[in-house]
Amino acid sequence: MSDSKKVSKITSKELPNKIKIRKIYESYGPVFNEILGKVEQRLKATIKIASLPTYKARIKSFDSYYKKILRQKPDQAAEGTSLVTLTDMIGIRVICAFLEDLSIVEKILLKNFQVMEVERKGSQQSFREFGYESLHVLIKIPDDCMPDLKEPPLPDDIVCEIQIRTILQDAWAEVEHELIYKSEFNPFDKPLRRKLASINASLSLADTIFQEIRDYQNRLQLELGSRRNTFYEKADEITSKEFGGVRKNARANPFISNNSGSIDDLVLQALHEHNIGNFSQAIEIYTQILESTPTPPPVVLGVIYKHRGMAQFAQNDYDSALLDFQKSVENDPKSFRSLYYEGIVHSIQGRNEQAIDCFNRSLAIDKYQSHVYYRRALAYFTSGDYVKANEDINSAINLGLEDDEVKDLRAKIVEKFDMGM
Repeated sequence: MSDSKKVSKITSKELPNKIKIRKIYESYGPVFNEILGKVEQRLKATIKIASLPTYKARIKSFDSYYKKILRQKPDQAAEGTSLVTLTDMIGIRVICAFLEDLSIVEKILLKNFQVMEVERKGSQQSFREFGYESLHVLIKIPDDCMPDLKEPPLPDDIVCEIQIRTILQDAWAEVEHELIYKSEFNPFDKPLRRKLASINASLSLADTIFQEIRDYQNRLQLELGSRRNTFYEKADEITSKEFGGVRKNARANPFISNNSGSIDDLVLQALHEHNIGNFSQAIEIYTQILESTPTPPPVVLGVIYKHRGMAQFAQNDYDSALLDFQKSVENDPKSFRSLYYEGIVHSIQGRNEQAIDCFNRSLAIDKYQSHVYYRRALAYFTSGDYVKANEDINSAINLGLEDDEVKDLRAKIVEKFDMGM
């Protein structure tokens, strides 16, 4: 009989026994779930990023497991004597807000876990394709995450797959799984393929735009932080000449309104000029924004007046600075920061009563401002009200503000009490 007429015979012994494979796989369920829970807890304790990720943990279903071992490891499946291991039997998905978070999380995993492999799925696809993008990291199960259960014995090559995606990447992966993978649907029709590719491209573009906005915000916050410290240093320098010492690094939470369009670029440019000491140029740009057409919303005006006031303050133009801080509050009555700055100008100009009123109004909006309690304590001390000064300095310290200048003021207050006031 010629080779062309030979018929290959497959015996039942060469075929996988699905029932036996299921029994073996499901016997590991308690072990896998214990590992899954411990690894997830470890990840949550280890991954610390500004935009907190969400987590999805799962044990691979038997049906998906069985289909995959038939494709990838048919010989081992046919033996049916022990667990056939896959790299994705235990999986945890870390879902992040921004593209920049993906590399940050990857670095955290590389630093804190024994990483066996890193795979970037979909990174080589063209824009015409509609497969999802995802970063897959295989980690060795940490010793402190190993199960307490002794049986069944755990294979040596067991790993946990960590998938890192953005919210939009995860959304697309879920939809693609339903449309294509789970339903075994493969769209040969070109219009359907174009629609899928278009959706994927739109989601990828949205991720990119979100990241660009995030990058802008990060740059803005850097400029804001530098500008704010410059303002406080100026205020501290003036106060120290009159009082003999004041804290050098009062910090506050950032407050800024985000808007689209050219105003964003102007704000960033003005802040940069402000931070490098080109105060006149910064004031000119702030004024350009304030006088733009159409008139910006009140909350935006409040922010810009506040910034311009800080630039005026840096040029020792305290009267103009005071007017800008007051206009800031007129446009945004909840701007506790502008009230605080207004109070500083009143203090510097010797108007302690007005300063205290501004500090009161600022604290009425946000009572957790340690530096405002400190400034109000200075105003009370200068006015001779040592009891209220002592109350405020204690409040500032209770909120975590304790440096040499705070201690000096407290010592001076105690000295006044010792002298019988």
